[in-house]
Amino acid sequence: MVRRFQVAGLTFSLALPDNHPVRELLHNYDPFEIEKLSGSQLPETSCDAGVADIFELTLTEEKPAEKGEVMFQSEKESGEPVVGLYHCGDGYLAEFAPSPASPVSGQLVLSGDFRHGTVYAPGSPKAQAFTLNNALMLLFAFASAPFLALEMHASVVTNGGRGFLFLGRSGTGKSTHSRLWLTHIPGTELLNDDNPVLRVVDGEVRVYGSPWSGKTPCYKAEDAPVGAIVRLRQAPENRIERLSVVGAYASVMASCSGYRPIRTIADAQHETLARVSQQVPCYQLDCLPDEAAARLCKDTVDG
Repeated sequence: MVRRFQVAGLTFSLALPDNHPVRELLHNYDPFEIEKLSGSQLPETSCDAGVADIFELTLTEEKPAEKGEVMFQSEKESGEPVVGLYHCGDGYLAEFAPSPASPVSGQLVLSGDFRHGTVYAPGSPKAQAFTLNNALMLLFAFASAPFLALEMHASVVTNGGRGFLFLGRSGTGKSTHSRLWLTHIPGTELLNDDNPVLRVVDGEVRVYGSPWSGKTPCYKAEDAPVGAIVRLRQAPENRIERLSVVGAYASVMASCSGYRPIRTIADAQHETLARVSQQVPCYQLDCLPDEAAARLCKDTVDG
């Protein structure tokens, strides 16, 4: 069984054995399935129209070859997933674990061009769903880079037909700030709470919902032009300032997924980051988790 999805105007496919139980644990992808999207949501350009998917991912029962030299290992923070990236022949191998104290739940083998991937996940359907979600998210971040797309670590709301992204380190209060907008700024809606996608389309920077939204189930196949990008920092008082283009570049880069030592990804992301930082107003918000911070932010980015 092959399912095809569209995220940020880019299509990809997931092949699972027929009637595999993990399918029932992947409902976060349902709004993005091609056959369920309306005509207005489908890609219009020939590049995006799916002449070929940007990648194909297959769940396999065949254990991959031995991993090679380590390329990247995520920080082992309590309760947070762990990701490792390794050389593997002409491509790469990624391993995933739900937490530092948990065993590896599965492995993803990627082709060198990120067009093809196979996932080996021998555990329970729940463990397989965890592995597939992380594999799809990682592969999308890598494969979408040449299409002027950035997979972000951010919470994003829409208001007045525009999208506003809130960036920051884990625990800074991105989701809290979004909730403050939802509570105190009329007309605000949550688009995604963890991994939205930024993309430059026809010269315009837009933000898209995705199947990956952290602990908040917010899976919307919707998008909006970006009104502003705001990096949050906890502080004893509320203060906001606009960043320079260089500061904006660094701020957005710090919150986008990818692996810059791989040259093709780095070059593609540099092009996108340059366009975003030049076209979108970016701010630094030192703030308390209160209504005043949300109103200060809204008044400034809307000014």
